[in-house]
Formats: sequence, structure tokens, C-alpha cells
Amino acid sequence: MSLQQDHDFEVLLEYLRQSRGFDFTGYKRSTLARRVGKRAHQLNSQSFADYLDYIQVHPDEFETLFNTILINVTEFFRDKAAWDVLAKEAVPRILSKDESQPIRVWSAGCASGEEAYSIAILLCEALGAEQFGKRVKIYATDVDEEALATARTGYSLEALGSVGEDLIPKYFESQGGRYVFRTSLRRAVIFGRHDLIQDAPISRLDLLVCRNTLMYFTAESQGRVLTNFHYALNDAGYLFAGRAEMLLTHADLFTPLDMKHRIFTKVPRVPVGDRVPPAQLGNVDLGNTAIHKARLREIASDLPTVPQLLLDSQGVLVAVNKPAQAQLGVSQKDIGRPLRDLDLSYKPLELRSQIDRSSQQRQRVEVDRVEWPQADGSVRYYQVRVEPLVEEDGDLAGTSITFRDVTEAERLRKELERSNQEKETAYEELQSANEELETTNEELQSTIEELETTNEELQSSNEEMETMNEELESTNSELQAINSDLRVRTDEVDRLNTFLDSILTSLKAGVAVLDKDFRVLIWNARLQDLWGLRPEEALSQDFFELDLGLPLDLLRQKVLRVVRGEAPNLVDVVNATNRRGKLIRCQVSATRLASIDGAGVGVVLVMEEVDDKA
Repeated sequence: MSLQQDHDFEVLLEYLRQSRGFDFTGYKRSTLARRVGKRAHQLNSQSFADYLDYIQVHPDEFETLFNTILINVTEFFRDKAAWDVLAKEAVPRILSKDESQPIRVWSAGCASGEEAYSIAILLCEALGAEQFGKRVKIYATDVDEEALATARTGYSLEALGSVGEDLIPKYFESQGGRYVFRTSLRRAVIFGRHDLIQDAPISRLDLLVCRNTLMYFTAESQGRVLTNFHYALNDAGYLFAGRAEMLLTHADLFTPLDMKHRIFTKVPRVPVGDRVPPAQLGNVDLGNTAIHKARLREIASDLPTVPQLLLDSQGVLVAVNKPAQAQLGVSQKDIGRPLRDLDLSYKPLELRSQIDRSSQQRQRVEVDRVEWPQADGSVRYYQVRVEPLVEEDGDLAGTSITFRDVTEAERLRKELERSNQEKETAYEELQSANEELETTNEELQSTIEELETTNEELQSSNEEMETMNEELESTNSELQAINSDLRVRTDEVDRLNTFLDSILTSLKAGVAVLDKDFRVLIWNARLQDLWGLRPEEALSQDFFELDLGLPLDLLRQKVLRVVRGEAPNLVDVVNATNRRGKLIRCQVSATRLASIDGAGVGVVLVMEEVDDKA
């Protein structure tokens, strides 16, 4: 598209968003422009601006446009091999869960519902009708209300072709010429409108089916939808995607169970808060000392197993671990005493100022290489870390103080300083080699990025081709429907022609039908017997130019008056010569042939040999 076309197209999308509340901005522009352009072309609109004018004048056009954009190409058990793998690999694992737990399924972008009912049939076959009704709940959603209406009201027998003759009577019942899902099982399937980009996802799912829907979205929208899908699925849940949706760039969310058939499992994520018992999440009653101390111990449970002191918000010692008792001269008897009463508060460093600083800034404070002379005359070095423990609501719960023994590290550091001079040359060589490796790594990284870019382009092309394929399938379905209508109409015309031919053949009189220019449209068998001209010789010829045994010049003016409406009809008996050369008396009747609105379109001539003696 040109820049002007791009601008006009964006204006059209913005109008649809403001006036109809549907945001198409998450959809791929190329696909959207092609589908909207198709509809505009059907209305002979020359540009998107012209089409916008048309929509503003004809508000009901939005429904037609909506149906054009949303390509509802689907069928029962589409891609049968993929459904077979789903039934063999995923369904048994889903059904193995605790029977007291419901089985929840979401068919997202379900169109007219075939895939939702396919899932229902699959699970019902595995569970049995009774257990299916008790345990299964299937949510089928789409943005197209008209397609959802089809899912609720049923299908033609032709649409059920891929279900299988043995399953149709088992799962469908006829109502008013349509086939609807059996009522006793239908309660497990819930249809509703849902926008994957704007609406919140359905949660706690065991299976999520979304096939050939993501390919219509931009990469950013795909990422947002897939994040919602990841949240919606249980940790043991499955995602059943479409042929164009390989999810190669979302390996952190889903891993393939069967890549060929696009069946994925969720990559679980364990939230940090999961390690805290639910009963203790939220605000803690600081007045309850026992609960508060237990809460402090729980918050500190993930900290390193080094000498550690745990203080509450008032500076009172709450807990001390075994390494601290062994190395810092603090015992269980000191628990409950303020830190300021302990020698440790100022020896080997002033801790109180560090605690105040950490509490005020709500951040960790570290002091490196703190010297602590020992009784045997040696010196040990510690890294002292003062870390505030903060509740979820931001309140200070207490303070953790850890002493990490870095004596060995300090010794090694000093040795390293002594050896650095000796190793300077080796280091320079190592640095040079490192730079070469970094250069090689950058080249490899560049190659990887190029490969990833190429892969994304191929993925985008694959999605575009799949989209166009579905458009072609939709167009083919439309053409097949039109062809069926034409075939029915052709059969009706053939029956009418046969009926008309039988009438004309049965008449004893000769009948010729002429248009307003006197060209022969109908010539029955009796006329061939009278004048010796076969129908193929007479049809489309000027009647008054034919070689007949009639006084045609005499009849021309009379017939012309009938055609013009100057005379209602004509009956005349003339002398004629039949095909055998015999002189006969022939009665010629002319009747005006008029259209529905009364305009003359031709004349009907009836010719019959008469006997004057009679």
C-alpha cells in the first residue's frame, strides 16, 4: 500500500474501534488490508477512504465486513492425524487426574464450534457419557457472534461428514432440518463471546485448543496471548495449536510434546510467594509476638546457612543459628535481649548504625573485610551483611545480620596480588586470546541473530500462507455453494425445457415463436413435417427469409401489426405448398408475445392445414 493508503486504512481501523468497540490493531496489517480490500472491491469502492464513507452511511455494513475479516474455516476433527495424537498422548494423562477434580477445557477462537464439539466427542468416548457429564466443562469462545449462533443452532448433514457415520447418531439429533449436539451432553459445552487480545483468560485449564488463530495476530499480540494461555493452563496442562503455530520464540512458556502436530505442554513457573504458606500471606498482626517471630524465621529461611542473627523491628534478638553460636559467642540464652546489650553490637564493628541505615533505606548494607582478632592471636575476616526483612505491604518486619567468613578469600586475594606481577605477561596473552574469542563469539552471535531473523521471517511467511490458504478454502466453499445453487437451477430449467418440448411435440399444429426482430426462437416437429425444415435449420434465422411454402410477403405486415400491438391477434387462411409440393389451405394464427410489464417481445405463430370443404 502507498503512504496515503496506509493512512486511510489506519483511519478506517480507528473509526471501527471508536464506533463499534472492536480493536483490530493487534491483527496483522497485510491480512487485514487484504480482507478489507476484498470487501471494498465487492462494493466497487476505489479506496479505503471511499469504503469508510460507505460504512458511515450504511451502519449494517459492519456485520458483513466482520464476517469477511474473520475467516471461519473449520470442520470436525480437522487434521485427523493431529486429533489422533492428542487422543493417544494427552487425553489419557488428563483423565488420570483425581476423579473429584473437574476437567476444564477451553476452545479459543472456536468459530462455528466444530472443534469444541470434537473435543467433547473425544472426551466422551474416553470417559463414557455419565462421567463426561459429571466431570467435563468445555468453554468455547470466539469474537464472531454469528459463528457462535451457528454452533448453538446446529449443522447441516454435509457439515458432519468428517464426524463418522457411527458417531453422528450417537452425538447428534435432528431438529428442524439441522443436526444439534445431543441435549444430555450439550450442557457441558458453554459458548460465549471472548476477545483474546482484550479479555481476561479462562483459568485452571487442563487442555487449551487454539488452532490457526494466533497467525492472524502481530508478534507482539501473539506474545501477550500466549502469556495469558500460560497463565490459564494448569502446570500439567496441554496446548493444542494450529499448523502454522510452532511457538519457536516462546520456548520459555511451552515445550513441544509433538511438534509435528503442534501439541505443547506448559513450562511451569513457581512463584516466589508459593514458598510462603497461604495462611501467612498478607498483613501480619505485629502484636502477636509468637506469630511474628515465626513469620521472621520463615522470611529468613532462604538466606545462606552462615552465621546469622535475626532481629525484630525493635532490635530484639529473635533467632540465632548454630554457626553464629559457634563463631560469634552468642547463645540461645541471648534470644529476647536487645542487640545493644550484647558485645556483638559494637565488636568487631559498630552494628547499630548499619542496622539504622539498612532500615531507613530499605536495602541491604554490606561491610567487607571486617577484622576480628581471635583469642589465639590470629585474625579472621568477615563480610557483614545487614538486610532488612520487609513485609508485602512494605512494613519493616525485622533485620537479618549474616557474617560470612572470608578469611580464606582474603588470604587468597593477598596471594593473588603478590602473584599478579609475575603473571602479567601471561594475563596479557590470555587477554589477547579472550578478545579473539569475544570476536569469534560476536560473529557467532551475529550468525545466530541472522538465523533467528530468517526463522522469524519464514514463520511469518508460513503464517501468511496458511492465512491465504484458509481464505482460499473459504472462497472455495462459497463457490461450491453457488455451484450447487446453479446446478439446482439448471435442473429446473432442463425440466421446464423438457416439459415445453413435450407440449410442443404433442400439439398437432405447427408452432413457431419469433422475437421482435422475427428471428426464430422455437420451431416444433409439426412445422418440420409441414415445410421440410428441421429445427436446427430454422432456429435464429429470420422467419420471413426462410424457404417456406407460405406467402410470407403477405403475412409480414399483418404479423408486424400484431407485434406492435396494433391488433391483438391475427387469424388468416392462405394458400400454401407443403414439403411434398402439394397445394394446401393453411390457417395462420399470430398472437403477440409480451413481457410481464406488457412490452412486446415477439410473436407466437400457429400454422395448421385446414380443409375448406369441412
